[in-house]
Amino acid sequence: MTPAALPQTAPLREDDIPRPPVEVLAPRAAGPSLVVCDHASNRVPGRLADLGLTRQALGRHIAWDIGAAAVARRLACRLGATAILSGVSRLVIDCNRPLGHPTSICATSDGTVVPGNQALEDEHIHRRAADYFYPYHGAISTHLGRIEAVRAEVAAVIAVHSFTPLMAGQARPWHVGVLWNRDPRLAVPLIEALRASGDWVVGDNQPYSGRDCNYTVDLHGGAAGRPHVSIEIRQDQLAADAMADRWGDRLADLLIPLLALPENRTRRLY
Repeated sequence: MTPAALPQTAPLREDDIPRPPVEVLAPRAAGPSLVVCDHASNRVPGRLADLGLTRQALGRHIAWDIGAAAVARRLACRLGATAILSGVSRLVIDCNRPLGHPTSICATSDGTVVPGNQALEDEHIHRRAADYFYPYHGAISTHLGRIEAVRAEVAAVIAVHSFTPLMAGQARPWHVGVLWNRDPRLAVPLIEALRASGDWVVGDNQPYSGRDCNYTVDLHGGAAGRPHVSIEIRQDQLAADAMADRWGDRLADLLIPLLALPENRTRRLY
């Protein structure tokens, strides 16, 4: 496919936008938290012609967090919480990056060139943001406001991600990682509880650091004084639906008592 034929130059049709661009589960739930999944889907809207990638490539970790959506659904169900799931591939636009970030729309991901993301014009970047990025974060803001109005107390933000067992030729030993920055209220006791079982290798800001770019929880959690945490699970731990359900249950068992603590029902800036 030549650059002139890349999908960014195709007519922009409303009927090509996946419906919905955001998935909202249990939209009337009023549990003390909101579960979010930034990389829940590997869908690419039809007008972008799979970004010039093969279906095999779009099934890989470069396009989405494999298994994360299933964990998020189970966790939200157990917590009695609403869940917000992104509706398109992170290669279309990464909802966990600020607009303008070098990896907001990746031209290359883990060594794979993304033809449909090369030399994008501003109008196409703005279109993707308007169609997918803003609706996703708008839904998060809306439901956090709704939950807090109903409960008359702050809501926690819990983000669910997954990571590939092998990255850039390096094996990753962690079964699960907990990402956080300044606010320790959920992250530190969750790390301690996961390690206490002795069953898993638990990463503290591994395999990624929450002190670098953890946009969604930083924006909706940290900047607003809400308790928040990002959880990363290695994808071989999520190879079947039953395995994802077990991780959802496991996390719920640990988070339910933490969410009940008074310090996690108040707003605090760190």
